[in-house]
Amino acid sequence: MAKPTVIEGEKGLNIERITWNGLTWVNIEKPTPKETEYLAQNYPFHQLDLDDCVSRIQRPKIDEYEDYLFVVLHFPLFSKEERVTVPSQVSIFIGRCFLITLHAGELKPLVNLFKDCQLNEEARQANMKSPGYLLHRIIDRLVDYCFPILDKMMANIERLEEDIFDTRTPDPIEDLGELRRDIISFRRVIWPMRAVIGSLEQRAKRFTPEDMEVYWGDVVDHVDKIWDTLDECKEIIDGLNETGGILASHHTNQVIRVLTIIATIMMPLTLLASIYGMNIRLPGQEHDLSFIVLLLIMLFTIGSMLFWFHRRHWI
Repeated sequence: MAKPTVIEGEKGLNIERITWNGLTWVNIEKPTPKETEYLAQNYPFHQLDLDDCVSRIQRPKIDEYEDYLFVVLHFPLFSKEERVTVPSQVSIFIGRCFLITLHAGELKPLVNLFKDCQLNEEARQANMKSPGYLLHRIIDRLVDYCFPILDKMMANIERLEEDIFDTRTPDPIEDLGELRRDIISFRRVIWPMRAVIGSLEQRAKRFTPEDMEVYWGDVVDHVDKIWDTLDECKEIIDGLNETGGILASHHTNQVIRVLTIIATIMMPLTLLASIYGMNIRLPGQEHDLSFIVLLLIMLFTIGSMLFWFHRRHWI
């Protein structure tokens, strides 16, 4: 096990570091102004970049300097409290012999990769070959972390599709709205990240002796696949939304048609009952069978109307 090196000035700060084969990986979870002040005193970083590390209102970007690159990326993270995908920011400084990551500690692939490199020499040999190679390994893991979220989203879409066509299921409109919101949030995270990752291979080339073109191309392919899947999800949700509206309208029309048939049948019956309910002398009232005759007339009227509706294919 390689214990993280702690140098003077880091005590009391949320800073961990691993040094291997001339490369130092500094990991800072939940950075505060104290950690950024330490970085300002020990590294030639621009103050605006350090301010961006603790800011929550940043878009993915690359700032290129003579001695280092500053990269800001957002990766999707599902929030159980808000029930929607939210962005989690990762800020990265990369130089000739160092790589510094600052994040909130919410992204498991990044946290686990750092722990693996702490505990396992094989992990350090596999991942810490050079700053540029380590940068690729971090981003590759974080991009791959998007696929389980996508798989769960697709499973929710399939379940929702079954619910829409199942008349026994309660109204799924609320679930449809939440899923649509989740897809929009996911797309908002991925869209600006595509351009940043697409340009990393050229800009990070000076920080690695390896030829990383194929590796970065694979990451770009994964990001494009994620975006294409999100496009597919959006089209499916739009189709389900339209289908749900059509089915709801059809169901409403069916209910209105039944109610209209009932009201139409009851109209002549109500007329007969109203006439014979008047407080005046009417023909046939003196006979004992007048009530039965009236009921037979009503039944005949109902049967005739139902027969007529059936002939007209209204029922």
